[in-house]
Amino acid sequence: MSLALSRRSPAPPVWLLLAAAPTCLLIALPLAYVALRAWGVGAAGVADELLRPRTLELLVNTLTLSLSVTVISAILGVACAWVVERCDLPGRRAWRILLALPLATPAFVASFAWASLDVAFQGMGGAILILSLSHYPLVYLPVAAALRSMDPAYEDVARSLGRGPWRAFFGVALPQVWPALGAGALLALTHMLAEFGALALLRVQTFTTAIFASYELQFDSSNAALQSAVLLALSLPAALFEMRLRRGMRFSRSGRGGRRAPRLLALGRLKLLVVVAFAVLVALGSGVPAGMLVYWLAVGRSAARGVVDIWPAVEGSLGLALPGALIVTALALPLVLAATRRRSPLTALLDRLPYVVHGLPGLVVALALTFFAIRYVPALYQTTALLFAAYAVLFLPLAQSALRASVELAPPGLEEVARSLGKGPLMAFATVTLPNILPGVGASLALMTLELVRELTATLLLAPIGVTTLATEVWSRANDGQYAAAAPFAALLVALSALPVYVFTRRSLELHDL
Repeated sequence: MSLALSRRSPAPPVWLLLAAAPTCLLIALPLAYVALRAWGVGAAGVADELLRPRTLELLVNTLTLSLSVTVISAILGVACAWVVERCDLPGRRAWRILLALPLATPAFVASFAWASLDVAFQGMGGAILILSLSHYPLVYLPVAAALRSMDPAYEDVARSLGRGPWRAFFGVALPQVWPALGAGALLALTHMLAEFGALALLRVQTFTTAIFASYELQFDSSNAALQSAVLLALSLPAALFEMRLRRGMRFSRSGRGGRRAPRLLALGRLKLLVVVAFAVLVALGSGVPAGMLVYWLAVGRSAARGVVDIWPAVEGSLGLALPGALIVTALALPLVLAATRRRSPLTALLDRLPYVVHGLPGLVVALALTFFAIRYVPALYQTTALLFAAYAVLFLPLAQSALRASVELAPPGLEEVARSLGKGPLMAFATVTLPNILPGVGASLALMTLELVRELTATLLLAPIGVTTLATEVWSRANDGQYAAAAPFAALLVALSALPVYVFTRRSLELHDL
C-alpha cells in the first residue's frame, strides 16, 4: 500500500467543462431560486423570519434529528463493518447481506410500519430510532468495502509492535477508512436534512416539514425560501468537512499482487453477545417493517381495494426510474472525471457542490425548477423532462459515489497514450477510459434505479398528471391513515428494492473473493 500526496493537475479540457456545464446549471437553479426568493423579502423580513421563536424551534429539531441519526449511524456502521470484516464472527457472509437489508426499505415505508405498530413511535425519539436503523447501512457498506480492500500489513505491523486490537484499529485502520466513513456520514446527514415523508408520518416538525406546510398555505412562499436557505447553510459545513477528509492524500495499493486475508480477531466470550446484538439490529431494521407489512396485508380489509392500482404504479415507477438513472449517471460522470483526473480548486468545488444541494428538500428543488420553467420555458412544465432534472439535482452525489471508485482505478496513462497516437479526447475516452469504468457506470445505473423507484417528494409535485408510482401511492394512503390500503404498494416497493440490495452485496463479495 502506498501513501501519496495529491498533485495539482492541468486545468480541465474544454470538452470536459462543456460536458459538465448542464450539470452545473441544474445545480445552480435551486440555489438561485432560494437566493431570489429570500432577496425579495428584504433585510428586515429576513431578520424577522430568522429570529422568530418558531424558526429557532425548527433549527433545534432539525439539528437534533440530523446529528443524532448521523452519529448513531456512524457508530453502528463502523462497529458492524469492523466486527464483520476483522473478527471471527460466525456466518460472516450471511451477516454482510443481512446488515445491508435496511436499505431495501425506504425510510418513509419503515416509518409507516413503525407508526402503524404504535403511536408511541411518533415523535423525536421514535424518529431518531427508526431513521438510524434505516440509514446506518450508508456508513456500514462503504466502511466494510474499505476494510476489505485495505492491505492488512499495516495492522499486522501495529500488532507486532505491541498495540492491542483497539489501539491498532483506532491508530491504523480507522484513519484509512476516514474517507469512506466521511462520505457515508455525509450522505446520512444530508438525507436527514432533506427528509420529508418519514418525518411527516412520524409527526416530527423540522425545516423540511415546515417548508411543505408553508407551500401548502401559500404557493412559492418567501418564508419557505428563507427556511431553505438555513438548510443550505447547515449542509455547507458538512460538505466542506468531507472534502477536507479527501484532500492531500490518497490510500492505494502499490499493486494487486497476492492479496492476503487479514488476521481475524477472536471474539471469545463476546461471540454469543455479538451474534445476539446483530440479530436484534437486523430484526429492528428489517424484521419489524416486514412484519407490519405482512400483518396489514393479512388482516387489512381495504388492502384488496388498492390492488387494481398496482400495475399503473409499477409502470409509472419503472418508466421514470430507468431513463432517470441513465440521465443522472450521464450528468455525474463529467464531474467525477474532472475531480479525479484534473484536480484543482474549481473541480473540487464542482465535485462537492451537489452534496450541498443534496441537503435541500425535494420539495424546494421541485418548486425551484417549476419557478424557472414557468417563467422561461413554459413548455417544460408538467413534463417528465422537468422531473428528470429534479432527479439529477437530488441524486447526483449518489451517482458520483458509485462512479468515483472505478474512475480512480482507471489508469489515466492509457488515455494519454491513446491521445499520443492521434485519437481525439472524446474518442480516447470512449475507446480507452469508458471500458475501464463500466463497472462503476453499471453500479451507478443500478443504484440510481433503486433510489428513483423510491423517490417521493419531487415525484409528488412534478410527475405529469395521471402518472402514479409505488412511492406516491404508499404516501397518499399512509398519510390518510389507510395502512392496509398502503400495504400492497409498500410491500411491492420493498420487494423491488430488496433485489438490487442483495445483488449489490453478493457482487461485492464475489469481487472480493476473486
